[in-house]
Amino acid sequence: MFEKSVDELTKMGAQITTKEIKQQPELWAEAFANYKAKESEIRAFLDQVVADAAGKTVRVIFTGAGTSAYTGDTVTPYLQRHGDRSRFRFESIASTDLVSAPYDFFEPDTPTILVSFARSGNSPESVKSVELAEQLVKQLHQITITCAPDGHLAQHAEGEPSNLVLLQPAGSNDKGFAMTGSFSCMALTAMLTFDQASLSDKDGYVKAIIDMGHEVVSREAEIQSLADEDFNRITYLGSGSLGGLTREAQLKILELTAGQLATIFDTSMGFRHGPKSFVNGKTLVFDFLSNDAYTRQYDVDVMEEIKGDDIAKRIVAIGTNQDNNFSGDNFAFKTGVKTLPEGYQALPDVMFAQTLALLSSIKVGNKPDTPSPTGTVNRVVKGVILHDYEA
Repeated sequence: MFEKSVDELTKMGAQITTKEIKQQPELWAEAFANYKAKESEIRAFLDQVVADAAGKTVRVIFTGAGTSAYTGDTVTPYLQRHGDRSRFRFESIASTDLVSAPYDFFEPDTPTILVSFARSGNSPESVKSVELAEQLVKQLHQITITCAPDGHLAQHAEGEPSNLVLLQPAGSNDKGFAMTGSFSCMALTAMLTFDQASLSDKDGYVKAIIDMGHEVVSREAEIQSLADEDFNRITYLGSGSLGGLTREAQLKILELTAGQLATIFDTSMGFRHGPKSFVNGKTLVFDFLSNDAYTRQYDVDVMEEIKGDDIAKRIVAIGTNQDNNFSGDNFAFKTGVKTLPEGYQALPDVMFAQTLALLSSIKVGNKPDTPSPTGTVNRVVKGVILHDYEA
């Protein structure tokens, strides 16, 4: 797909999605440049939030709907370890949850930063979650991480000193149905914003993921061989941030095949407790291997168990080779860095998942750019009735 001409891809209904998956390494470089340009402004904003909190720990809520929610699920475990826990408490709560049950999630008396992830900034749940936060939280600051400067959330934040807008590269405002570059760029920006690593270390992380992203593109034939298998189910597993990533990985399959392939996701440890029943002779099982030696033991253990059970069509570990590796099939990054933290590892990992979803979409006869033939599922959710909330 990555080597086909624009005309060929257009006839397949795949030109937009293919381009948007392939261009991500370049977008990551641009997102990092944007971060560096705003680094001092970001630091000053966060310092002011902490000063306003007057000694209280600031609650940071990452929110969004669908893929945007899974962005929060991916970055939160990483930041719980590498963010400044002396000043911030990180949580991922979907905007769909905030809107439908605000009393379960908002804490009126807790200083809060609401971090909204938004491709378009026009999702009704995202707009409403901001409205509810402003209504209910007494000491609220916001960070709007969006790909659309003309979207509702970006426009709402204009001129608001308590709302920091971090615009993503223009190319990340995906035109295809499925979010790809928007997901990875927003995740990268969130990690860069709160990660306590030095700028030099962050530079090394970004260079590593760029190389790994290019490697995914160059190894498309290996991913195609997986798509060519006789399967109708896919399982994604992982731990920590890579466990959060499994939700986004399985969603790409569901979206781009319009549900023609069944999917499930779980943590490496959690999978044994019932969800493993999903696996049969037509199931592909993937595990995103952690680079953390302790955590990786659990990732490898479950893969070896499933291999020993001989119940899956194929089992593949995705990651960078370490001292402890899966004895079966591996998509091991040749350009991988053994010390790359899991949050950043998630970005080339998701390119693998996006590529597999793209190839699977073509396999089942779908059009990746417009995968919902009935139009019942849309890029921006329609038909949502938003109700007024009175505390």
